[in-house]
Amino acid sequence: MSNPFNTTQRVFRLSLRTTLFGLACGGLLYGCNGSDNDVSVTPLIINDAATADANLQAAWVTIGDNNQAIARVITNYTPASSTTDANAVCPLLTVDGHQNRMTLRVGAGNMPLRTTASDPVDSKPSSFPVSVCEANLSATAKQASVGSRTLPLPKAEPQHILVLGDTGCRLKKSGNAYQACNDPTAWPLSTVVASAASLNPDLVIHVGDYHYRENLCPSDITGCKDSPWGYGWDTWQADLFKPAAALFAKAPWVVVRGNHEECARAGQGWFRFLDPRAYSDARSCNDPSNDNVANYSDPYAVPLGADSQIIIFDSSKAGANALKTTDLQFQTYQKQFQTVAALAAKTSVKTTLFTNHHPILAFAPIAGANPAPGNLALQSVMSSLNAQAYYPAGIQLALHGHVHDFQAINFASNHPATIVAGNAGDTLDVALPDPLPTGATPAPGAVIDKITHHSTFGFMMMDRNPAPATGWTYKAYTTTGKLLTTCTQTGRQIACDKTGYITP
Repeated sequence: MSNPFNTTQRVFRLSLRTTLFGLACGGLLYGCNGSDNDVSVTPLIINDAATADANLQAAWVTIGDNNQAIARVITNYTPASSTTDANAVCPLLTVDGHQNRMTLRVGAGNMPLRTTASDPVDSKPSSFPVSVCEANLSATAKQASVGSRTLPLPKAEPQHILVLGDTGCRLKKSGNAYQACNDPTAWPLSTVVASAASLNPDLVIHVGDYHYRENLCPSDITGCKDSPWGYGWDTWQADLFKPAAALFAKAPWVVVRGNHEECARAGQGWFRFLDPRAYSDARSCNDPSNDNVANYSDPYAVPLGADSQIIIFDSSKAGANALKTTDLQFQTYQKQFQTVAALAAKTSVKTTLFTNHHPILAFAPIAGANPAPGNLALQSVMSSLNAQAYYPAGIQLALHGHVHDFQAINFASNHPATIVAGNAGDTLDVALPDPLPTGATPAPGAVIDKITHHSTFGFMMMDRNPAPATGWTYKAYTTTGKLLTTCTQTGRQIACDKTGYITP
């Protein structure tokens, strides 16, 4: 015969445990995990100074080598001087109810003046009064947050991907180029971000050139008056982290390095903030004697679901002229393109995209003249491996920035379709001639079938083609989200619903 007192005890214990669980979860003081029969409660730390929202300047997720998702935070918090733990500057990261302090990537500091792309009189030391913290995220993570900020986690099968590039505001004395950074029409990145975020991308791919404010705005130019300049945190904040905050909150990022992020320009900030690999002094761009190391990065691939991937290539230091085989850059790039071929040969992947900053099989418009071809330095290396095919057979489509327009090119020859999307902020290039001059080609052996192009600010979305089809559909938009053209991919081919120059 059962003991009614024991039954009452069991009911009381279960009720008490359930009540405490509800109070803990409802009060947001604990991380809760478990079922009705097995409740575990993990205490969370509250009122942690390093995690206070006021200290967090930016928070986002980037995806790097080996498909590793990395949580990053920029903080201006300064711990007590008596603290010996370097990670004390970092906030607490909460993942699925469990808290851990993030790891310091690089601390705040003022870097001595190094040689830059500008004259010394127009340069200044880079000041970084902020620290960068990071933590690897498990592929099984369901929720992640820092302070009150929820971090967007990667989706196993992203359906909608935003592509944008060349987003900063140009301040460059050598070209007398002073964009009106204070005018959202002349520098429309904030509008681009709002429009793109409203389309709910699952992933953001930035094809390079985040930072453009290299030199001081003259006092008599009101459009950029009082803008920060140089390569320190204040400029990175103004050019990227403040205007793009909504996209950092919306989706993880895949980052491509542009020529504006090479070591003599904004390379210091690139390695502090964006580069997905571990930070080191040798790859910091602080010491010019290490530039031959820090100006190059090994390619890697990021899966875009089970049957698609994108290969990221660092062409930040690529020049405009063909390279000699004895050139160190030729040898470095040749080895890296061999890695690209190996990544593209993955048999389980049906669609492989390639992305780097400089267009390889596309055009650069020149006012009053025929357009220039693709990047000759990269072509000279690629042709040494694949002759006039340039790309290995596994590449179906290439994405680029650098040229400040939109181009979608389909080839009659056996070359991967090419898209340029470098029109999200910096001063636009002139339009390509329409039609193109007879016989115009971006590289020897590349025969144009059709080109769709425009010279308007905007961005592009990639939408996964519904099964059983493979590949993606590419949609070009204006800054305000007006659809300009739709291009559907089939293998190495793209077919756009409009051809020639598009008038918005």
